[in-house]
Amino acid sequence: MPNKLKIKDLPSVNKNAGHRGRLRDRFLQSGLNGFLDYEIVELLLTLGTPRKDCKQMAKEVIKKFKSLRGSLDAVPEELQRIKGIGKINIFGFKLFQEIYKQYVKEKIPAKTILDSPKLVIDYLQEKLKREKKEHFVVLYLNAINQFIHEETISIGILNANLVHPREVFKPAIEHLAANIIIVHNHPSGGAEPSQDDIEVTKRIVEAGEIMGIEVLDHIIIAKGKVFSFKERKLI
Repeated sequence: MPNKLKIKDLPSVNKNAGHRGRLRDRFLQSGLNGFLDYEIVELLLTLGTPRKDCKQMAKEVIKKFKSLRGSLDAVPEELQRIKGIGKINIFGFKLFQEIYKQYVKEKIPAKTILDSPKLVIDYLQEKLKREKKEHFVVLYLNAINQFIHEETISIGILNANLVHPREVFKPAIEHLAANIIIVHNHPSGGAEPSQDDIEVTKRIVEAGEIMGIEVLDHIIIAKGKVFSFKERKLI
């Protein structure tokens, strides 16, 4: 007598496949037009969550971070505080952030003239705003302020004793730079310069004057805030 087929022997069916399939079809047909913020987040979550319903998690993400932009800017640790979201689930967010970071990095090609703080901020803000440690970055320019090189000089708490002018100006000599722009981030959130920030800037400006290389600006980037030494007439 043939064995009877039991329900437990049937192949499992992903009950969420139809819903996420419709989301993807909508996206392929018309991009994100008509999508609610939580539906965009849901799409990203489905990339790392193949069989789980992501709708409620997506709504919780929007609720916690107040907006789509706030959600996309969230660091992994913040996202994982939401019930149901783990390291694997945030794959889509991480992929989006890294692709966008690479896109922004290549947005300003060599020989682009950097003649305003806004251009520098647009270039580096996406790269630095999620970093948990301070990054001290120098942009090297030629005599007409065309971008020719970028160098991360140090990572960690900015200290006047740790950032030496020789580390800043060695790449300037190698790349025949005439001017430089200093940029660093404040992970804590405030953009106002510390005493160490001011002392480091002063030392580098003085060294640049001796070498004939002008420090055009020192820009501090924080979440949603920026500080320009040039605009505040500190350089």
